[in-house]
Amino acid sequence: MGYVESVNVAMVRTGDWTGRVGRTGIDKRPVDGPLLLDGTGAHGDDGSGARGDTVADADHHGGRHQALYAFDVEDLRSWSTELGKELASGNAGENLTLSGCDSSRAVIGQRWRIGTAVLRVTGPRIPCRVFAGFWDIPDLVKRFTARGRPGAYLAVEEQGEIRARDRVEVLSSPEHGVTVADYFAFRAQGRRDLAEHIAGGLSDLPDKLAEHVVPALNGR
Repeated sequence: MGYVESVNVAMVRTGDWTGRVGRTGIDKRPVDGPLLLDGTGAHGDDGSGARGDTVADADHHGGRHQALYAFDVEDLRSWSTELGKELASGNAGENLTLSGCDSSRAVIGQRWRIGTAVLRVTGPRIPCRVFAGFWDIPDLVKRFTARGRPGAYLAVEEQGEIRARDRVEVLSSPEHGVTVADYFAFRAQGRRDLAEHIAGGLSDLPDKLAEHVVPALNGR
């Protein structure tokens, strides 16, 4: 499907823009060697963590269904052109900078093999004020939402190592066809007309995402 441009872990930052926690791991930097998924990272002890990474706001980030975040290098380049400043790998807060993968169009529940690890696509990244503060773009949440290319969160099904230049292989893909971008449009862009389509993928959605679907189906 594509390959890993770089693997990245957090450099913890502090400052007024980092929100209520006062520190953030959104600033990811490329690392030499492999990204080891062995459950010893800051995402928890359930095998979902990346060694050397940090999650400052555990209420909203990390956990089994947000063990890793993937973003496409093509989107980084597009944002660089739009903003007039160079964005490097990791600057979207991603652990995996991917090339040729179109992670925003990945089907939720799709399983990938990268290196010796097996990952599962779980949903989109929802932009926040910390992200806007990191890029120093006050209206970034609005602009990122309008673009509709959020990148994908991943769960770890099989622990292993991921390195730059590893291929991304699709092992299986659910037939429902609900993509990361579909759910993002439903949730972040207010596309309630997509509720029935999204409901087709309920079995592959994490509980925190699935709980928004039934009320939309019922018109609430």
